Amino acid sequence: MNNSSVDASRFALVAHDARKDEIVEWVGLQQSRLSGVQIFSTGTTGGRIIKAFPELNVTCLKSGPLGGDQQIGAMICEEKLDALIFFVDPLSPMPHDVDVKALTRLATVYNLPMACSRSTADLIVNGLLDEDASTRA
Repeated sequence: MNNSSVDASRFALVAHDARKDEIVEWVGLQQSRLSGVQIFSTGTTGGRIIKAFPELNVTCLKSGPLGGDQQIGAMICEEKLDALIFFVDPLSPMPHDVDVKALTRLATVYNLPMACSRSTADLIVNGLLDEDASTRA
């Protein structure tokens, strides 16, 4: 964890348009594990997660194109996140390609676990949340 004084894990969840349904579905599959996680999400993605799972602790930032990606980047730099789950659509043209590269670069520089697919997101959730449980016991 980046900040041991914080009890709840802090995850950023972001998804490109073509993968928003998939990230909402993934959150549903991980809902019980994510119930103790503080989630930060870009505007549209976060709004969809809140609508589907209002009991989760979700903070919506700006929409990605309006600065939400930069807000998440700042949180990475300030070490206010424990993981970044970013469901990228690799098959569509990315008008925000620069933002994607910036988040990937920052996650790498700050050694932040980052997932771009469902399988790696599962590994991050299992690894980090199992780690939390073992350090609290």
